[in-house]
Amino acid sequence: MSQPALLAHDLVRDLGGRRVLDGVSLTASPGRRIGLIGENGVGKSTLLRVLAGVDEPDAGSVTRPADLGFLHQKMPYDADSTIAAVLDEALREAREDLAELDRLGEALARVPEDDPGHRAFLDAYGRRLEQAQDREAWDADRRAALVLDGLGLSAFAHDRSLGSLSGGQRGRLALAALLVRRPSALLLDEPTNHLDDGAASFLEEQVRGLCGTVVIAGHDRAFLDAVCTDLIDLDPAVDGPVRYGGNYSAYLGEKHAERERWERRYAEEQHELEELRTSAGVTAHRVAPDRGRTDNEKMGYGHRAGRVQNQISRRVRNATRRLEELERTRVAEPPRPLRFATGGLAARAEEDPQPLVSLRDVRVPGRLTVDALEVPVNCRLLVTGGNGAGKSTLLAVLAGRLTAEGQVRRRHGLTVGLLAQDTVFDRPDRTVRDTYELSLGPARAEKVPLRSLGLLHEADLEKPVGLLSVGQRRRLALALLVAHPPQLLLLDEPTNHLSPALCDELEAALDTGPGAIVLASHDRWLRRRWQGREVRLGADD
Repeated sequence: MSQPALLAHDLVRDLGGRRVLDGVSLTASPGRRIGLIGENGVGKSTLLRVLAGVDEPDAGSVTRPADLGFLHQKMPYDADSTIAAVLDEALREAREDLAELDRLGEALARVPEDDPGHRAFLDAYGRRLEQAQDREAWDADRRAALVLDGLGLSAFAHDRSLGSLSGGQRGRLALAALLVRRPSALLLDEPTNHLDDGAASFLEEQVRGLCGTVVIAGHDRAFLDAVCTDLIDLDPAVDGPVRYGGNYSAYLGEKHAERERWERRYAEEQHELEELRTSAGVTAHRVAPDRGRTDNEKMGYGHRAGRVQNQISRRVRNATRRLEELERTRVAEPPRPLRFATGGLAARAEEDPQPLVSLRDVRVPGRLTVDALEVPVNCRLLVTGGNGAGKSTLLAVLAGRLTAEGQVRRRHGLTVGLLAQDTVFDRPDRTVRDTYELSLGPARAEKVPLRSLGLLHEADLEKPVGLLSVGQRRRLALALLVAHPPQLLLLDEPTNHLSPALCDELEAALDTGPGAIVLASHDRWLRRRWQGREVRLGADD
């Protein structure tokens, strides 16, 4: 049975008075694994929701397979459900296929071959057999056990409620359910969030093995590089969203070349516009009806006046027409990319042999064990380890937000800032601008304007915080830390929900910025480039 394609034509979607999708079309054939690239707010998640049928477009159409699967950024199951219930639903289609094959097989055995109904039963059996083969139905239970193990969920009892799981564990379970189902089209929104290296590598292998269509909205550069056959850049471009063949590395090269072409085309056109404006203005002055004759024109003025005036008039008309045409069809100015400008994460502390924080024999029962750790002035420390190793717990202890057994010493007057994984603001009704100014105070907000940091678009500053995307909320939280720089900056998975471009800028800023920085991250690209110290926490710490 041939796999159906996923098709979208001229999709338009307006949200909050802003056009998020404007004439987006997509053809996703079986075997293609398409990544959606772009800054936060350009419509990646919105496009996935429209493709999935969770959200309706204001215009345009979508043709989707009936068994399409969609991984949301938020867990789609309620807290009272159990792991067993989620798995049963994931296995339902495969089990239905096998049960129907048994029923049709029994019917075929009872109906003689010369019976008029035999052919109908045989055709139905053939169709169901192809469907079961596409879904690998006979292997579904073994696949479920394999997927749970690959995503680090095999140790959990199946009668455990979802409410007792962490957010990352619930996300992995939702992902596991889709991999068990093997739908003919799979939509994934940030699928590697909360995955450690082993689970991310396992997911890459699973996704590459799917026969159907896969569309991924994600910021994980390593995952996009390992999985994708195509990428669609939703950032503003001359001719709208651009589709690139190849993986993320190929995309980077093409994206850089296209940006240079766009900037060159814009500059050339602006130069031509300026010349045309000058030419039309000067030449028009020469044919003005009340302009007096200059001395060098008087001699042959009467003889040549008509011919010269006609030539100049023609030049004016030509220049004016070309000017009007260019102004009507001019290339849009390339938008300035978001820039992460630290302005100094903190003033460099004077050299002091005493560490900012020191830990000795620190324990958080069941969550963290650290025998000894020091964070000196201006250090760069990367904390790695699998899920449950205690990375977030360590940052909370360093920040003073979690009491631990053992010895924790902090320098007197130490200022600490923590970017946690879960970004929540007390007043979701307040605008971004008001939240920023009220959190920092008027003097600090005026000294470091939010727009100067390049973390949020100007159009988003008047939005209520509650309407921001997950990534935009994290950008605002990061902006607050950068604008009021601490002596010790603690970042928990800082590249989650950030665009690839901003991830690169953030890494560069952390590499050169002042102050001490402790960073916990699963980001494989970031870790490959890390130049500072590294501490790896064991899975049983």
